[in-house]
Amino acid sequence: MVKGYTSFEEIDKRLKILELQREINQESLKLNFQNARVDLVPQLFRKSLGTNFTQNDTLKSLFITFITSKALSFIRRKRASRNRD
Repeated sequence: MVKGYTSFEEIDKRLKILELQREINQESLKLNFQNARVDLVPQLFRKSLGTNFTQNDTLKSLFITFITSKALSFIRRKRASRNRD
């Protein structure tokens, strides 16, 4: 469905709105990508630590997994409180 415009001002206004929406979507995509990257890297790091320590000692593996889980939850809480401000 094609919308008809009656003036160049309407066209310019619509183009400006579309440009701003595109910029907002790009920034949102960047932010989502950054959050996903930050959330994935510590999990991969934790898994690799767990694998290394499982080969040596199960107790060490459990301890490292527990500590990294607590550290990650602390970081996520700090990030969430920073995003709210």
